[in-house]
Amino acid sequence: MTNKKIRWDFWTIVTVVIIALFALFLLYPLISLFLSGFKDTETGVWTIDNYARFFSKKYYKSALLNSFKLTFSVTVAAIILGVPLAYFMSFYKIKGKGALEILFIISMMSPNFIGAYSWILLLGRSGTVTQLLKGLGIHMPSIYGFGGMLLVFALKLYPFIYMYVSGALKKIDVALSEAAESLGCGGLKKVLTVIMPLVTPTLIAAALLVFMNCMADFGTPALIGEGYRVMPTLVYSEFVGETGGSANFAACMATIMVVVTATVFLLQKWYVNTKSFTMSSMRPIQPKEVYGIKGFFMHLFIYLLAATSIIPQYMVVYTSFRAAKMQVFVDGFSLESYRKVFSTAIQSIKNTYLYCLAAIVIIVVLGMLIAYLAVRRKSWLTNAIDTIAMFPYIVPGSVLGITLLIAFNHPPMMLAGSAIIMVISLVIRRQAYTLRSSSAILYQISPSMEEAAISLGDSPSMSFVKVTAKMMLPGVASGAILSWITLINELSSSVMLYTANTRTMSVAIYNEVIRASYGTAAALATILTVTTVVSLLIFFKVSGNKDVTM
Repeated sequence: MTNKKIRWDFWTIVTVVIIALFALFLLYPLISLFLSGFKDTETGVWTIDNYARFFSKKYYKSALLNSFKLTFSVTVAAIILGVPLAYFMSFYKIKGKGALEILFIISMMSPNFIGAYSWILLLGRSGTVTQLLKGLGIHMPSIYGFGGMLLVFALKLYPFIYMYVSGALKKIDVALSEAAESLGCGGLKKVLTVIMPLVTPTLIAAALLVFMNCMADFGTPALIGEGYRVMPTLVYSEFVGETGGSANFAACMATIMVVVTATVFLLQKWYVNTKSFTMSSMRPIQPKEVYGIKGFFMHLFIYLLAATSIIPQYMVVYTSFRAAKMQVFVDGFSLESYRKVFSTAIQSIKNTYLYCLAAIVIIVVLGMLIAYLAVRRKSWLTNAIDTIAMFPYIVPGSVLGITLLIAFNHPPMMLAGSAIIMVISLVIRRQAYTLRSSSAILYQISPSMEEAAISLGDSPSMSFVKVTAKMMLPGVASGAILSWITLINELSSSVMLYTANTRTMSVAIYNEVIRASYGTAAALATILTVTTVVSLLIFFKVSGNKDVTM
């Protein structure tokens, strides 16, 4: 019997280090969360009382049902808006298509809670439109509650459906469409029986993304949910509640959220794996001209959707320049909100850029190393690392914040309240874009270049740094910029972890809105929006693309 010795080369050490990092900062916190849900808050003994309490009281069960109702409704609304938009933009020549796509992307990349805040400025109790219509004797439906959240989420998330379905439509060979038409299958029948089955797996993947975003979002229901309870706000209030709150019961509810999202994710994976297929587009569909009444209504739908989607960004910028006295807007314009931001909230701006810069460096390094292990050194272990790296995709941000606090709120690793835990949460939450872009570019690079460097005397580590890493950088950069955009807009986990010294812009905006300091919130949101737009322009320049590929 022979014992195989482990060969401790560079990549073996990298594998062990990455496993250790994931075990410490992802698996250990999740296990701590799970175990915490089975402990009594006062005595610390093991119990199932937390779960019994949740499923026996209508108050808590209704929050879970409300979350399902909201996410299902938002997903359906996003599909209703996104699928026709993708079809029209892909099959017909739409005037101003390039500018429209940029508007759709900007609306998609901005935080959900900024959309909620903007609609408060428009349709809230003292909103611009509300006051205008009230003067005419017209009373608008309330923006608060289920209807308002449905509006905000649908307008924010339908671009995900649009991007995914557009990408799938680009892969359809025009011969399929022509064959259907030659058999008398045209118009709506062709769309439903030929085109939709081809893009359904992609549509399901996009719908999952919408579902996850809506289910996990904290900011929107916190701002305009009011009496409509959903799981993220319930978990937050239970965890941070000054009176009657229970961290163990919050952990129980957070675990239920993870089980729900994981179940939905696995069902989606099963469906896509059984229904998906490969398409080779020898002749991609060429957009054609559209005229007459059909063209008019098509353009009207697209332009109205784009204009409505960009309203939050417009309102934020406009409000940031409005004059205000004692948090009440008055006639005229002023830079007072910006002066206040740079005198009282400058630390949150610095924190945002500093934490996100540190996080993006770590994300890029980890993404490149994990991608290399998954692509070039395939084994059950590296496949497991690649799978675990994507697991945060199904963990809501508020839940991740709680897991980190439960795990690192005591010696020997007392990280709660520190900048380190903020960076850790950002890295865990937002590394998926960079990891996937790193893997994609690595598949396009021949191993022969690296092998040649090794044959000339370079070590595996040096050949990776000098050859492979340099060739990966262009593809990695585009994914890193998208990760950066999601980092600077992160709220759900940060709102659980921040202190007065570690507050970020997203958290500061949320706090200012809660205090009804709308001018300051608008100025901060404008800075965040401008950063997002500039980052997108850099992405277009670096990647050479005119759109964001999903």
